[in-house]
Amino acid sequence: MNALNLQKGASSHSAYDLRDPNGQIEETHTLAVLVENEPGVLARVIGLFSGRGYNIDSLTVAEVDHTGHRSRITLVTRGTPAVIAQVKTQLGRIVPVHEVHDLTVEGPAVERELGLFKVHGQGEKRVEALRIAEIFRANVVDSTLESFVFELVGTPSKLDAFADLMRPLGLGELARTGVAALSRGT
Repeated sequence: MNALNLQKGASSHSAYDLRDPNGQIEETHTLAVLVENEPGVLARVIGLFSGRGYNIDSLTVAEVDHTGHRSRITLVTRGTPAVIAQVKTQLGRIVPVHEVHDLTVEGPAVERELGLFKVHGQGEKRVEALRIAEIFRANVVDSTLESFVFELVGTPSKLDAFADLMRPLGLGELARTGVAALSRGT
């Protein structure tokens, strides 16, 4: 998982070379998994990925049905079409899993992520950070004489772009929630 990773491109794959060693193109997929909210379920899902050497780029989990005790796991992963099909099949076989949806192929979906960005700076860098934050509609949630903490909600690429612009201005720390996603329409 690279949610806390500050270095863009620190993953083992380049954004420009999404091929596996056999020449197949890797795809990024957002999966929504409805599970029983019980101890060990998340560990079993993550174990499926780690045991087969698959990476999880983003992971969010929250209870979505308090009376039915069900949680929704939203995860973003990469792989060839065959790997993605295998992941979905294997997820469906885990006993406390009720549903597996591939939001990438089931139709249009809305994806959002929350990021907190601590930017250190004074003088012109401070003014420029505020100007960029306004363009991105980021909120200032903390301010000292030496730094700001900005809150930004948007697509992962929007958060990436904001981080790229803040790095030369003094980006010190970054925390990201991971993707939350829902299919659009009925």
